[in-house]
Amino acid sequence: MVSDEVYEMLKKLKRPGESFSDVIKKLISRRGSLLEIAGSKTITEEGLRALKEYKKKVLLADIERLERVLGGSNVSS
Repeated sequence: MVSDEVYEMLKKLKRPGESFSDVIKKLISRRGSLLEIAGSKTITEEGLRALKEYKKKVLLADIERLERVLGGSNVSS
């Protein structure tokens, strides 16, 4: 089971005729950059926006976690 947020993100990445398993498999096996798949018909514009938003959230969570580990010091300066 996945959260509603993850489901909506996967739904945006899903192409006609693809299963959710296909989308997940593609995401797991693909290790290239976003630039490689943008415009390649592998991902829709909406899917690309959703993926970028997801990556931003992951990065922010990593920064917050690092700040907690370092005792609240500001790592961005």
